[in-house]
Amino acid sequence: MDETALQRDFDATIDADDRIEPRDWMPDAYRQTLIRQIAQHAHSEIIGMQPEGNWITRAPSLKRKAILMAKVQDEAGHGLYLYSAAETLGVSRDELLDKLHTGRQRYSSIFNYPTITWADMGAIGWLVDGAAIMNQVPLCRCSYGPYARAMIRICKEESFHQRQGFELLLTLSNGTAEQKAMAQDAVNRWWWPSLMMFGPPDSESTHSEQSMRWGIKRFSNDELRQRFVDASVPQAEILGLTLPDPQLRFNSETGHYEYGDIDWSEFKRILAGDGPCNAQRMAHRVKAHTDGAWVREAAAAYADKRAAREEGAA
Repeated sequence: MDETALQRDFDATIDADDRIEPRDWMPDAYRQTLIRQIAQHAHSEIIGMQPEGNWITRAPSLKRKAILMAKVQDEAGHGLYLYSAAETLGVSRDELLDKLHTGRQRYSSIFNYPTITWADMGAIGWLVDGAAIMNQVPLCRCSYGPYARAMIRICKEESFHQRQGFELLLTLSNGTAEQKAMAQDAVNRWWWPSLMMFGPPDSESTHSEQSMRWGIKRFSNDELRQRFVDASVPQAEILGLTLPDPQLRFNSETGHYEYGDIDWSEFKRILAGDGPCNAQRMAHRVKAHTDGAWVREAAAAYADKRAAREEGAA
């Protein structure tokens, strides 16, 4: 088939809301968009282990330690699923990691903020993972099969993470005055960065419109951000905590909550590498990758030795 016919078949599959699979023909722009998005998602899961891993040894009880360890372990698994999905597009994991380590690919800006208190573990679970769920559930219907299938399990586990964060904050907000103040402080610091997680406004989004035409995304950045705000306000009321936005109010005509202006200059500054923890996060990631080289080499040597032994036996 010539490329015109292949493009026609691809468009028909997208229009029918069917799945594109790895061996199917796809436009290079579609492939590159997926690689960029899945890689950024995978990098975010791996870098996202750092802010929470920092608190495993300081969790206030054995129960909290076990929950946090399980959550960080889940995030490592999410990275694995996503790197594997990206590899089906013809890119190697080593190439993706090299691009991350050299600053040629990004991860979510939210992970460049510090985790100052134990309450941050609750705020991250409730707000950050809550925003992630809002973003990622529609990806279960992504037009690219391996990405969509990976997202099913990821979203189930992210749902646990969001509930864990909410329960932690609920416990703190019903505790002592100092504990409630700590929970409120964490929410104050994480609210606005969580709204930024959905990406720039639709008017400034470079890839959103095309990704929606291809069925990679199902909703625009602003649509998802509004859904998140609408869901978060009543949850904050249950927690007995206040969201740090004096302009937040319900509009009875639209049925949505209106919210204040987001500081997009901060978002751009952190994406450019000038966040509170950008250098720290990347230095830690590169060191972990370098220190773990012997494990990868040993695993590869063992696999080669086993393959040679099986070939000899055959």
